[in-house]
Amino acid sequence: MSIQLSPVAWQLRAACRGPQSEVFFPPAQTERKHERLERERRAKAICGICPVRSDCLSYAIEIHEPHGIWGGLSESERKSMLERQLAAS
Repeated sequence: MSIQLSPVAWQLRAACRGPQSEVFFPPAQTERKHERLERERRAKAICGICPVRSDCLSYAIEIHEPHGIWGGLSESERKSMLERQLAAS
């Protein structure tokens, strides 16, 4: 028997919780391409050590999250992943 974590439970274990969470979403002001790439790199580095990365990515795909880094993937990377999955089925 496996224990399924609710979204709240896995989110409580996420490495992105806390002050560093701001790097996962674009700022309110415009950012230059190199700033966006650096912000995304920092976010993905945090995802790389996260114990719930796969739960996070699954959740973002399930709810069609249009913004931010989730499970180590950006909006465009998640969209491409979904398109490849649809093409394969």
